[in-house]
Amino acid sequence: MRARIYQPARNAMSSGMGKTRVWLLEFAPDQARTIDPLMGWTGSGDTQSQVRLRFDSQEAALEYASAHGIDAVVSQPHKRKANIRAGGYGENFATNRRRVWTH
Repeated sequence: MRARIYQPARNAMSSGMGKTRVWLLEFAPDQARTIDPLMGWTGSGDTQSQVRLRFDSQEAALEYASAHGIDAVVSQPHKRKANIRAGGYGENFATNRRRVWTH
């Protein structure tokens, strides 16, 4: 069995980093997906592709994979740099602004 260990990316709809601290172990599909001729739904007989295991650290995920004989590939996350403004959020409401504040 092949698997991928990775840290999920943040949600594109928010600026928060929620649900990105965990590490996931996800199995690679063993079979190709097939299309049902009647309904057009996509299906597969591979149940391992539905399994996503969560771990607190990369080391824990690697230990689990080696203990169960899983060939795992680790994908390192791409960290974004912090978006820190000099005045912070309160700068939007400062009384000594030099320019007009508009949206």
